[in-house]
Amino acid sequence: MALDTSAEQPLLERTAENGVVTLRMNRPSQFNALSEGLLGALQQEIDALERDADVRCVVLESAGRAFCAGHDLREMRSQPSLDYYRALFRKCGSVMQGLQALPVPVIAKVQGIATAAGCQLVASCDLAVAADNARFAVSGINVGLFCATPAVALSRNVSAKRAFEMLVTARFIDAAQAVDWGLINDAVPEAELDARVRALAGDILAKSPTAIRYGKRMFYKQRQMALADAYDYAGDVMARNMMEADACEGIDAFLQKRPPRWQS
Repeated sequence: MALDTSAEQPLLERTAENGVVTLRMNRPSQFNALSEGLLGALQQEIDALERDADVRCVVLESAGRAFCAGHDLREMRSQPSLDYYRALFRKCGSVMQGLQALPVPVIAKVQGIATAAGCQLVASCDLAVAADNARFAVSGINVGLFCATPAVALSRNVSAKRAFEMLVTARFIDAAQAVDWGLINDAVPEAELDARVRALAGDILAKSPTAIRYGKRMFYKQRQMALADAYDYAGDVMARNMMEADACEGIDAFLQKRPPRWQS
């Protein structure tokens, strides 16, 4: 784990149970702002998770009252050079893309606020569940900085006009709007947040790990294709999936009216 040398606290805490890995961002007094250290810790964990065949699902959460307030602006202002900023946003983009590239579903568990790159983080996860008092914004425009990199993930979750409105006004949307707009999957009372995320992870764990891995990779790749190419690619993926032991077992179990016993 990377350490915050100022406080000697882990920037990112990792726990694992029954195939579910939980990554907890741990800068509560800074509203879990994405410092270079925290981005580095996230990248390190993403790289390790990509190689771990035992992982079935990842939950991204945070300590304290906020999910993530975006980049650490104080840290950013301490090194005012174009090369530094390019490297920083490249590092952030790598983390966001790394979450999507993981072969297993990633669930954002959101409380408090998720702003700027924090909202980008939510949008970069495959699934998101929030407390019903959570709020979301891309607020860089308030300090003269258009949230260009958050716009990439945001505009792939919500409609173009809704995304652009958020980007140029910095207005917050509440959890109910975030559900309606497609930024998150569900909003529940804060006291029920843990249980809802556990239930969602449990639904994933009940399915074939092989099919989930095939499916996540295919889902994002086909979105970048023309319709005919997407169908050709999806058909090949489905045919390969049919050759796996889990597909044979799952279909046999369905026909025999019994629960499947996944082999992977």
